[in-house]
Amino acid sequence: MSTILVTGGTGTLGRPVCDALRGDGHEVRVLSRHSPPYAVDLREGGPLVDSAVDGVDAVVHCTNILRGDARAAGNLLEAARRAGVPHLVYISIVGVDRMPYAHLKAKYVIERLIERSGLGWTVLRATQFHDLILQLLEGLAKPPVMLLPKDVSFQPVEKTEAAARLAELATGPPVGRAEDLGGPEIRRLTDLADAYLTAAGKERRLVELPLPGRLYRGFRNGDQLAPDRALGRVTFEEFLAHRFGG
Repeated sequence: MSTILVTGGTGTLGRPVCDALRGDGHEVRVLSRHSPPYAVDLREGGPLVDSAVDGVDAVVHCTNILRGDARAAGNLLEAARRAGVPHLVYISIVGVDRMPYAHLKAKYVIERLIERSGLGWTVLRATQFHDLILQLLEGLAKPPVMLLPKDVSFQPVEKTEAAARLAELATGPPVGRAEDLGGPEIRRLTDLADAYLTAAGKERRLVELPLPGRLYRGFRNGDQLAPDRALGRVTFEEFLAHRFGG
């Protein structure tokens, strides 16, 4: 079986990736800021990164840093090149090449760094995870009136399904750009909000508002969606039922 390093292996996605790999019998190393023996901030790099990648068959890069994401990826790529890592797998987001948002732009920069790295590589773009949509709705539901961007839809996917796909890709040969992974349904944000309020036992008035700017236009145009790649099976309601015990 393979030895695979998972960066961000204690995070929202990294943990189920590790579980999936271990479940298939692979040896897993975890690199994160607080997980010995490879407790390191990738933005700083250093000898621990070299130790973490030494002798692995693949790296699954799940680290997601709001500031310094590209710098962290660059340090990882340099260490992987020095170690001769044969395969690096990266999780990205549908729409990174179209959406004018700083975090998404950084993801696209990382994609291009990986493509030019000289390593065998695979990039998987996924739509938004259920957890992210829930986090968004929980924030919007704090006031008595939920203000929602008008005519915006999402295609949430279950993180464990994305994790299973990453594990599958990591144990195979590099494929370059893998086919995108989308959730099973494209849903209006108002529908998702209704589902959340029902599951959480809350009552809020929903008000849709148009917003200015290119980012909002991108969301209205569906740049964040993958309608032809609706491969996920877990619906948002099923995710909520598990989360809220329904």
